[in-house]
Amino acid sequence: MSGPLPPNEPVSTVKCVVWDLDNTLWKGTLLEGDDVVVDDLIRETIVGLDSRGILQAVSSKNDHDPAWQRLEELGVAEYFVLAKIGWGPKSTSVREIADELKFAHHTVAFIDDQPAERAEVQFHLPQVRCYPAESATELLTLPEFTPATVTADSRRRRQMYQANVRRESEQESFGGPSEEFLLSLDLEMEISRATASDLSRMEELTLRTSQMNATGVHYSDADLRALLDDARHEILAVTMSDRFGSHGAVGVALVETGPAVWHLKLLATSCRVVSFGAGATVLNWLVNEAATAGAHLVADFRPTTRNRIMEVAYRFAGFTDELCTCLAELPPDSGQTQRLHITPAPRPAPGTLRLTAVPLAAA
Repeated sequence: MSGPLPPNEPVSTVKCVVWDLDNTLWKGTLLEGDDVVVDDLIRETIVGLDSRGILQAVSSKNDHDPAWQRLEELGVAEYFVLAKIGWGPKSTSVREIADELKFAHHTVAFIDDQPAERAEVQFHLPQVRCYPAESATELLTLPEFTPATVTADSRRRRQMYQANVRRESEQESFGGPSEEFLLSLDLEMEISRATASDLSRMEELTLRTSQMNATGVHYSDADLRALLDDARHEILAVTMSDRFGSHGAVGVALVETGPAVWHLKLLATSCRVVSFGAGATVLNWLVNEAATAGAHLVADFRPTTRNRIMEVAYRFAGFTDELCTCLAELPPDSGQTQRLHITPAPRPAPGTLRLTAVPLAAA
């Protein structure tokens, strides 16, 4: 039995599966001295969920150290991003997992062999989807565990999450200024032309990124694909990495270029990289490229309830409400969209990361 979805919400993909251990993930009861084992079909399910970008965690009533040690011995510990192993209510554990991952309850699934445990979670967290242990080997066949698309970033979502945990842990213990910490990360950014295989992730960024989306407009895979072969449009994919690993695709920009004016129609970056100055780096690079091309740069901004920080980024980069004759080169706006303008001048290279970028001005 699964919990209800929010009103009018279609069946959505589960983002995290929370596993019980005894007689669910493994056969037997650890504290009773059983030589617990993981069935091959359960192992295939764990690996399959991971390959689809669905995170996994543990909620178990057990002593933590021997339970975690057994997960390591069984070769599956690495697949779990969080483990709440103790003697408190399962609902508390599941709530803590959802909160730490910043996932809505209806995107979390809980699987346990005990009806009483499932009922306790369902009572306190009615939107969490609950499944009996005998359903475990069927999860990969269910629509809610089958994302419409699986991108390269999806397949390595767990590794990116685990790298971020290590990154945040080091940041908390770092004693120097924030700029010194950024320098210590060996950050690298690449801005490249998106390929057809990138478009699903680009669409995902326009759909899921709200705070750092300049217009709040969703560009579908089909919308972006139609622009790929348009010589005047550049669809730019932004990726980042550091010494802890890859951040994956963290941004998308859509620019229509012209001899006199460049039109930045969309800029969206992941909230995960705001503190690394990702948005500012992309904007400064675009300004520099437009300056090299001798073109003015106009950016669309459409205020939403969540993207005020993006307007601040544009203003800080030097964009203004200046009325320039170059605006006549652009089609009329929708009335809700602001046209922010800058007459570009060369910008220095970023100081806290290494940038590799395609030269738009030479295109």
